Amino acid sequence: MLKPVLEVVSYTGFIAVAYRFMMEAFIRHENRRTFLEKRFDYLALVPAAAAICYPFLLNAFHGIVGTQAVRPPPLAIAEATFILFVAFGVPFLGIALACRPTSNPGSRRLAYASVVSPTLYVFLGVVQTMIKSPVPDEVVWCAIWLAIAIWSQSARDPVAAAVPAVGGWRVVHGLTAAVLSLFVVFHLINHLFGLIGPDAHAAVMKIGRVVYRSAVGEPLLVAAMLFQVGTGLFLAWRWSAVAHDFQRTYQVASGAYLSVYIVGHMNSVFIYARSFLGIPTDWNFATGAPTGLIHDAWNIRLLPHYALGAFFVLSHIASGLRAVLIAHGLDQRNADRLWGVCVAMSAFVAAAIIAGMTGVRIGALAS
Repeated sequence: MLKPVLEVVSYTGFIAVAYRFMMEAFIRHENRRTFLEKRFDYLALVPAAAAICYPFLLNAFHGIVGTQAVRPPPLAIAEATFILFVAFGVPFLGIALACRPTSNPGSRRLAYASVVSPTLYVFLGVVQTMIKSPVPDEVVWCAIWLAIAIWSQSARDPVAAAVPAVGGWRVVHGLTAAVLSLFVVFHLINHLFGLIGPDAHAAVMKIGRVVYRSAVGEPLLVAAMLFQVGTGLFLAWRWSAVAHDFQRTYQVASGAYLSVYIVGHMNSVFIYARSFLGIPTDWNFATGAPTGLIHDAWNIRLLPHYALGAFFVLSHIASGLRAVLIAHGLDQRNADRLWGVCVAMSAFVAAAIIAGMTGVRIGALAS
């Protein structure tokens, strides 16, 4: 009688031990799979890969288009247009990936960083030229983005954080932006006169420079811009710690682009043009004369840089306006519709400015 009982007990114990062993193995397998999923989140590295490809896309565009003396066939023009379209898509891919709710802060910030690729590449090129670097821009560019990608993966575990508090910095940033919008609107209108011609652009610029090139106006404008850059980067860093909806993500991304754009633009104007080259920052300087923006291997990087700068500055202002309207009781659906209209208008204005900078004239279109 005792023997069967002992056998049952032994058999039951064996089953328990085996079950425990299988469960521990299963848990180890799940933990290992979870670890590998976190470690090999390839989608998190896509923004860096896209940014690395960016200058090579521009090189491919120039390789097809060539110089002004060569007129490519229609198929080649279509191919070049597609390549340029893909290059323009790099920042918007970054915005889309920054919206991923499962990203950790490092991966999300890598996505935000890729948004600034077009303007950062111009900034890098100007600095490389000033220091007379023998290393090609593409080599330095790849090294920079590999370093950023490695940094972004240094903290892989997601951080469960509350929405960061930004205090009064958000309000101050918005108020400064409202004042600077006067200069921005004038500056963009000035560039729209390029559709009439360089002389019309110069005449309008001459009127504006009475104020923003004056002994008082220029230092105040530079100080306000630098303050805007500082507060903007602070807000972008804090907000990028957590995931947001598309509108807030877009606002942070466009603000990051503008921060780098402003610093790079001031470096190009005040240091590179005025001090390094000693040339006026007029229409010829902006459009890369005499070769222009399209048919020069270096100048082609200015085309997305300018176009996205005009687009993002207007749509970023629209994003701020949307937030203010919602805070004052406007229905979010109506605010989103108004924001969408403003974004579409921003794209139209940016396209018109680039058209003028690349030689399109209103009179020629009318004839």
